Amino acid sequence: MSVVRAALADNGLAAALPPDELQRLSSSADYLSVVHGDILYQSGQAFDYVYFPFDSLIVLLASTDHNMTLEVGLIGREGMLGAPIALGEQISQTRAVVQKSGGVARVAVPQFLRILNKSSRLRRATYHNAGALLVQAVQTALCSRFHVLEARLARCLLMTRDRLQSPSFHMTHEFLAQTLGVRRVGVTKAASLFQRHNLISYSRGDITILDDGGLEAAACDCYRVVRQLNDAT
Repeated sequence: MSVVRAALADNGLAAALPPDELQRLSSSADYLSVVHGDILYQSGQAFDYVYFPFDSLIVLLASTDHNMTLEVGLIGREGMLGAPIALGEQISQTRAVVQKSGGVARVAVPQFLRILNKSSRLRRATYHNAGALLVQAVQTALCSRFHVLEARLARCLLMTRDRLQSPSFHMTHEFLAQTLGVRRVGVTKAASLFQRHNLISYSRGDITILDDGGLEAAACDCYRVVRQLNDAT
């Protein structure tokens, strides 16, 4: 099995395709290693590739004129980056930043659209993924406006765990502050609270969730809404 085919087989959206359609997608894809901080799209940039993560994690950030940012989506092995092109969108409305280093399979947009037009299964999966990201964005907007930082941080950590399928990952306070649209000192206080209650361990950006149930209890309902949608796929 080629590296690209193996990468796509580890992506939930691509792996659900029939074997012949998965082969068609993999023959048009290439493998790309990405590292933390890489920018795959800038806001206002035309979509050039779609990306299928398998062991990496990508955060979607909206920004203001004053360079303040806020997370509006998180994409891991459950989905793809670039789904709005299936709805006719040509320009990215968010910045897509690699949150966890790893690999992605990528397909140039013209090739992907040709495959999409021939595959009803891929169209349905892409439409569903675009809808799931919209739900994420709506829940994140509500979360940012109405929920306390501790609940928002718990949601972010749990969503990261789910997409990486691992309780341990690397995420600095600075990056969390950028993602949540708050000051770094706020993230430090919230993370310290979780650590004192043995919900997580944290050292030099290395985070391990120690108490899944406790952290889920600390999270807002936004986490459960998004998880139930993903579980329904």
